[in-house]
Amino acid sequence: MYAMSVSTRLSPPRPHHLALRGAMMLGVLGIATAAATARAEPSPALDRASISVGAFSADPRINIGADTQFGRIDAPESNPSHTTIPRIKAELLIGDHHGLAFDYYRYDKSYTPTLSGQTTINGQPVTGTASADADLKLDLAKMSYRWWLGSGNDTFGIGLGAAYYNANLSGTATGVVNNQKATARDSIGEHAFAPLLEVGWRHAFTPDLRMYAEASGIKKNGGRINGHIYGGNIGVEWFPFKNIGFVADYGISKIKLHRDSERDADLNIRLTGPSAYVKVRF
Repeated sequence: MYAMSVSTRLSPPRPHHLALRGAMMLGVLGIATAAATARAEPSPALDRASISVGAFSADPRINIGADTQFGRIDAPESNPSHTTIPRIKAELLIGDHHGLAFDYYRYDKSYTPTLSGQTTINGQPVTGTASADADLKLDLAKMSYRWWLGSGNDTFGIGLGAAYYNANLSGTATGVVNNQKATARDSIGEHAFAPLLEVGWRHAFTPDLRMYAEASGIKKNGGRINGHIYGGNIGVEWFPFKNIGFVADYGISKIKLHRDSERDADLNIRLTGPSAYVKVRF
């Protein structure tokens, strides 16, 4: 018996530490900046500094193909059940119209597709189809510089920055080879930086009731990893307390990446669903 796993990486080393450090750093800077810019009057749709912690209730659609040490593995589109993805966001306003934003989430769930295509195990073609028992991990962290236009109840933003992503897929494939059951393991993983572009709109019905819409695009060309990550969401914020509020939105993330090397790999993921956060503003 042999072992085989398939993996794909897209996030920073120690992603949980990165998320917490990024959010804490923005929070500390936000307190200092708020004191230094106390006289400024930004749009009521914006906060001087904020941290949002919550979860994305996602409906995933996943398609993966990869060259392994045992041959080509292709998995048709899979629709795993709803999953909850932890997410953390932080924002810092510098002056009235400029700021920084941080966003991080992690997908880490089991993945059990039925394999198709020219699947081989231990170098031999599989008779019929094969199955996989795998674990898919996807981390995405974004940091951007934002410029906000307008100071009334409506404000429009443009953001430029970078994303660091890491994907890893590892598991075991099982199928029938020469009329006998065979098993193999392998793993594939990659990570990379990519430029980030964001646009957004925010409206304040009152300083404590607001609405927003955001969209972002990450495009990676050159090197071993190519592809794009697109996303967007629309939501509302409500602050029943001066500095503590609740956020609810609905969003979509589309991830399509290709690894071009001696062992090619393709990763296609679509995540859609609602999110909910507790937001603290300073």
